[in-house]
Amino acid sequence: MGLFSLSIQDISILAAVLLIAFTVHEFAHAFTAYKFGDMTAKKQGRLTLNPISHLDPLGTIFMFIAGFGWARPVPVNRHFFKQPRLASIIVALMGPLSNFLMALIGYAILYFIVINGHAMQLPSLVMNFFQQFIRINLVLFVFNLLPFPPLDGYRIVEDLVSPSFRPKLTQYEQYGGLIFLVLVLIPPLNAVTISPIIHVVPNYFIQSFQTLFSLF
Repeated sequence: MGLFSLSIQDISILAAVLLIAFTVHEFAHAFTAYKFGDMTAKKQGRLTLNPISHLDPLGTIFMFIAGFGWARPVPVNRHFFKQPRLASIIVALMGPLSNFLMALIGYAILYFIVINGHAMQLPSLVMNFFQQFIRINLVLFVFNLLPFPPLDGYRIVEDLVSPSFRPKLTQYEQYGGLIFLVLVLIPPLNAVTISPIIHVVPNYFIQSFQTLFSLF
């Protein structure tokens, strides 16, 4: 669904959700790296919840037009970590995990709005916001864990493999990024690879949320 097929309300909701999701995602990386002893992001003004410090204009435009996008990556210097491999994995993981937690919190709020009978009293804009907030954060959670550079999933794989194998990954990193872009941008390939992952998998999480909250 492209930008020009959306209503003004949908565009406003999407912009607001992306603003929050991208900002918290990058802040989570910066904050975790800072806690592990890396001051790089803090010195560059990235240890903040100010969206202006994190948004990438081109990445945001791509999210509207192509259905995927990105923020400005937080700079991380693993040499400041006492345990570089473990800390780097956690730093990379915290970005997607922040999106998952936001989706879970958003679902909790929406769930209690509905079961308390307030849904009909609220503007449709509010309900649409929470629905999109949940889904987009789950898409970002899954999307960023894909093992393609420069996504967080690839950074995690880099530190999970043996140190002797890591240079081989680096050697082919540029090709991995190119392959990923081909899979995303060419519709026939996207339809059987990336698209099912980022559109189908989040549904399973939503179903799990429904099961979880139905216990209350």
